[in-house]
Amino acid sequence: MKTTSEYQEFIENAIANLELPSTPKGLYQPILYSLESGGKRLRPVLTLAVADALGLDINLVVNQALGIELFHNFTLLHDDVMDNSEVRRGRPTVHCRWNARTAILSGDAMSIIAGQVMARGAGKSLDKILELFNKTAIEVIEGQQYDMDFEHRKDVTEDDYIEMVRLKTAVLLACACKTGALMAGADAQVADAFYDYGEKLGLAFQLRDDYLDTFGDPAIFGKAIGGDITSDKKTWLLINAIRDDKTGTIDKWLGVNARPADKVQEVTDCYRILNLDTRCSQLIDSYIEQAINQLNNIPGLSEEAREYFTKLADRSRTRSN
Repeated sequence: MKTTSEYQEFIENAIANLELPSTPKGLYQPILYSLESGGKRLRPVLTLAVADALGLDINLVVNQALGIELFHNFTLLHDDVMDNSEVRRGRPTVHCRWNARTAILSGDAMSIIAGQVMARGAGKSLDKILELFNKTAIEVIEGQQYDMDFEHRKDVTEDDYIEMVRLKTAVLLACACKTGALMAGADAQVADAFYDYGEKLGLAFQLRDDYLDTFGDPAIFGKAIGGDITSDKKTWLLINAIRDDKTGTIDKWLGVNARPADKVQEVTDCYRILNLDTRCSQLIDSYIEQAINQLNNIPGLSEEAREYFTKLADRSRTRSN
């Protein structure tokens, strides 16, 4: 097993060597801009690490790892347009750097390129890889639609939210893990266990994002804090606050855009009074434990690999960006 930094360096090299057409520049430059903005590269790291853990040379799965990262960045381009987000990873979002039409079209191209790259070098695993990738792609888009639908609903339940997050975020991490397993020729039990590991990790990851959007440090998080509160985004925190708040604070601010700083402060204080910061952290811990427990369903997994995936999951409990 390599270190996470080594996997990240490997995928950064693959991104640097990605060959895109030179024209039209207005289509491809935003794609490069998006990819060059960095990030944790968690999804391709998972693909590489799973393949490595199962004995496959990671050079043989680089295209699939890159395809996963391309698809992830495509979703970010479109998400930023739909959410009207101005900053991504500390830089202007593509629709702010260029315009919304460019972000949409470059995102469309990115999604197609992702599928093309996923197929390269897949060999005998091609059918399974593309079936999984296409299924995941549709699920991610379904999750985004649910997220949009929630904007106009006040009756969103915690279960509704978890299912939306599973689709929008978790299944792509699950796909990243299972892709590495399939490329390594793993049997169904092993591939499914890694899928479940990634899915539970993805749920914890998104919940931590929700937490950080309210309670994080903007200098570390990479974007302004309180955006979810300002936009009334139906996060786990807001859904539970709508249900549990008896003071009228949440009702007072829902749909109100004036004095955003006041809104963020009062709603955040309400979250703390309801102990939602602690409760959210406890739920994150629960999903992390569920992810780690999936490693028990992988026969023959080396202690080195078990330690690697355990530590990777544990870091999601307290990450700050």
